[in-house]
Amino acid sequence: MYEASGKIKLISEVQSFASGFTKREFVVTTAHDKFPQDLKFEVVKDKCSMLDSFKTGDEVQVNFDIRGNEYNGKYFVNLSCWKLQAAGAGGDEAPRSSSSAPRGNQQASSNAEPTMSDLRRDDDFDDVPF
Repeated sequence: MYEASGKIKLISEVQSFASGFTKREFVVTTAHDKFPQDLKFEVVKDKCSMLDSFKTGDEVQVNFDIRGNEYNGKYFVNLSCWKLQAAGAGGDEAPRSSSSAPRGNQQASSNAEPTMSDLRRDDDFDDVPF
């Protein structure tokens, strides 16, 4: 799972297909990188309503998975959003500044990642030369 944070630039209308499948796309502009990036995410099925409480210009934090598939010899990548919240929301956990850092298998109740100084103890001695 991955996270990105930024400002909503665009929210599209719900797209419905003959098969009954629905999806909705939105674009978030990241500001944490040297060059801001416009990232297009999608929500599908019942998650389409998740975007109803947001508007263009809102600061958000997006939790997403990367999905890839092949169709007729062409390969496609989608950023599939499964959680969207206002920036700074979500309890005591601080929003991450990285636009696409993987979270790995962290527990939801953990706080922000510790810094190197948090991990270093004064009584530690490491004789490894590198």
